[in-house]
Amino acid sequence: METRYYVRLKKIIDDQNLKPVYMPGDPDNIHIHTADVNRPGLPLAGFYEHFDPTRIQLIGMTEYSFLENNNPNFVRASLEDLFSRKPPVIIITRDLSPTADMLEFAEKYEVPLLKTNLSTSSFMSALISLLNVELAPRITCHGVLVEVYGEGVLLMGESGVGKSETAIELLKRGHRLIADDAVEIRRVSEKTLVGSSPENIRHFVELRGVGIINVRRIFGIGAIKSTEKIDYIINLELWDKNKEYDRMGLVSETSEILGIEVPSTRIPVKPGRNLAIIIEVAAMNHRQRKLGYNSAEELLNRLGLDEDFVNPNPDVDWSAF
Repeated sequence: METRYYVRLKKIIDDQNLKPVYMPGDPDNIHIHTADVNRPGLPLAGFYEHFDPTRIQLIGMTEYSFLENNNPNFVRASLEDLFSRKPPVIIITRDLSPTADMLEFAEKYEVPLLKTNLSTSSFMSALISLLNVELAPRITCHGVLVEVYGEGVLLMGESGVGKSETAIELLKRGHRLIADDAVEIRRVSEKTLVGSSPENIRHFVELRGVGIINVRRIFGIGAIKSTEKIDYIINLELWDKNKEYDRMGLVSETSEILGIEVPSTRIPVKPGRNLAIIIEVAAMNHRQRKLGYNSAEELLNRLGLDEDFVNPNPDVDWSAF
C-alpha cells in the first residue's frame, strides 16, 4: 500500500508567513495531502467538473474582481458553493480584504481562511515548491550525504568501510555535511532527488573508537547544510584484487533511486588511499562531465584510438593510459 504523506497547515503558515483570518482549530492538526494548488475562477462561475476539493484554493486579483463585478446574490451563492465543498484551506493573495460572505461561510463550513501580501503567481510558485518537498515520495537509506564543490555526493557502502571518517576529512577540507548514517531522500520532481537528515540525528556523526560527535559544535555552522540535491553516488567497497575496476572512466554508470537514474561510480578502499582527495577529484570530474568534457575521451583522441579499440599488443596494458 502506497504511503500517503501530509504537511501540517501550521508549517505552511510559518514558512510562507501567512496571516490567519479565520481558523476553525489548531492548524497543527490540519493536514494537506496534495501538492496541487487551484485558482477557483471557473468554480466560482459555476463549473465544478474535475474540481478537486483536496487542493488548496487561491483567490487572487482576478477572482476577487470577478466577485466584485457580479450580482451580489450570485456572488453569495457562488461563495457558499465553494466553501461548502470544504477545501483544506482558502488563501487570499495581494493582501486583499476578505468579504463578509467569505468570513460567514468560512465559519459556517469550518474552512481555514488565510491571506498573504504576495502576488498570486509569486505565492503560488513558493507554495508549490514547499508542497513538492514536503509531500514528495521518499525513502531512507544507509549512507552519508556531503556537499563537495557544490555537488551533492551520496557515499554508500557496507558498515565500517569508512564513510563517516571520509566525511570528517572532507569537512576539514572545507566541504559540508548534510546527513550521516541515515539519509532521507525525496523525489521532488521527475528529475531531482533531495537528501536530508532525520531531525533527531541531524549534525551528529558516529566515529568508531571515538563515539558520537556534534559536527556543528566542533566544525562550526559553515560545515553543515540542511538539504542538498543528490548529483552523484559513490559506492565505497573493500578492495578485491580479483575484481576488475574501471580505470578509464569511459563507461557511465548509474544507480536507480525512486525511479530516477543518478550517475554513480565504485571506489575501492584499501590502506594508503586518501579517500577524501579521491572523492574531491571525482566530484570535480563529474561536474566537468556535466559540462560536456570527458578526460578519457580526450586522451583516446590524442592517442588516435576510439572507445571500441582492440588491444593490438597483449603485452601492453592500454587501460593504464
